[in-house]
Amino acid sequence: MKHGMTITEKILARGAHKDAVKAGDIINADIDVAMCHDVTTPPAIRMLEEKGITGVFDKEKIVVTPDHFQPAKDIKSAELLKRLDTWAKRNDITHYYPVGKAGVCHALLPEKGHIRPGEIIVGGDSHTCTYGAFGAFSAGIGSTDLAAVLAAGELWFKVPESIKFVMNGELGECVYSKDMIIAIITRIGTDGALYKAMEFTGSTIESLSMEARMTITNMAIEAGGKSGIIAVDDTTREYLDRVLPEGKKDYQVFESDADAEYSNVEEFNCSELEPMVAMPNLPSNGETVSGQEGIPMDQAYIGSCTNGRIEDLRLAAKFLKGKKVKSRTIVVPATPSIWKQANDEGLLDIFYEAECVVAAPTCGACLGGFMGILAEGEKCISTTNRNFVGRMGHPKSEVYLASPATAAASAVEGKLTDPRKHL
Repeated sequence: MKHGMTITEKILARGAHKDAVKAGDIINADIDVAMCHDVTTPPAIRMLEEKGITGVFDKEKIVVTPDHFQPAKDIKSAELLKRLDTWAKRNDITHYYPVGKAGVCHALLPEKGHIRPGEIIVGGDSHTCTYGAFGAFSAGIGSTDLAAVLAAGELWFKVPESIKFVMNGELGECVYSKDMIIAIITRIGTDGALYKAMEFTGSTIESLSMEARMTITNMAIEAGGKSGIIAVDDTTREYLDRVLPEGKKDYQVFESDADAEYSNVEEFNCSELEPMVAMPNLPSNGETVSGQEGIPMDQAYIGSCTNGRIEDLRLAAKFLKGKKVKSRTIVVPATPSIWKQANDEGLLDIFYEAECVVAAPTCGACLGGFMGILAEGEKCISTTNRNFVGRMGHPKSEVYLASPATAAASAVEGKLTDPRKHL
């Protein structure tokens, strides 16, 4: 008996020039966008050069931005940035954002209009799944696969099974998309969606802004997902109308068929959710903040590809306004445009008055690179996506994942704090 297709299967079928595909099929698909940054792209460049390949498949379909170690923190990172810069200029990459224009990749690409529904997008970064918020198939790949994509413009995939997450109900006070995704990962575990497409649907998803949706798809990988995806609606279209350049405003929208097959369906009553915190050392160690209050925090970090967008900074500023932080607090707008908008709206003044550090766009602290490393025994409340052992510094430091509201409220108190107390 023939079944309908999921949104993911339809997109992969289009990319593979097939009428239909099903979970488990091995396909070769055309790549619409390849994202490159300073950590995984230089090894890919080296592989290509060793094979005598100096060109790229399409200079228009590659987007390049340094972000993990920019501005360069040491000689090794400077060499990475130089290698990326030399390669991008040599190949005349159209969409290259060097230092000064560079931003956290998964915030920069949507903002600059590089993400469109129905397309296949890959990047040398595990959180490339973020772009699925726009009804695209988007997945992280390693440097070897990235090298193949840069040369050939196509890649093989095993069509993933899909899990449907039906999210209904009205979110309560101080409950946000970060709390939703922590609750999801806590229920299914860090391997609960291993090599599966996580399809998010329901009235709660429909009520979210694009920024909030990107927070959810960003963390699909933390459940082992191959991708995360949300169907296109009016909210998506309004965002795309604003950011897509002329000539790129036409795109193909796919929706899952009513009889599409899913490996399983998970339903959530989101009106029952509370502010959440992922305790060390797994994103699946979710607990209600109210049940864990009082743990001292040495540092608060507000930023990253998960929660460094303008909506996140506005939320943090709401809880920091007129107060002083008791934990050292680092705020990192994810792109230059977000930095400027935060400045124009007076948010940076609020952070300054609260005695926070405001940095240039970078991934640095999130991956334990620089600009916020933790010492032995230190604890950090963070709006990032990972809290593995040693993720932000010393192996005996601890990272607690939460929303910008919980992070800001905790920074003010100097300890893990339920943001509802600061309304």
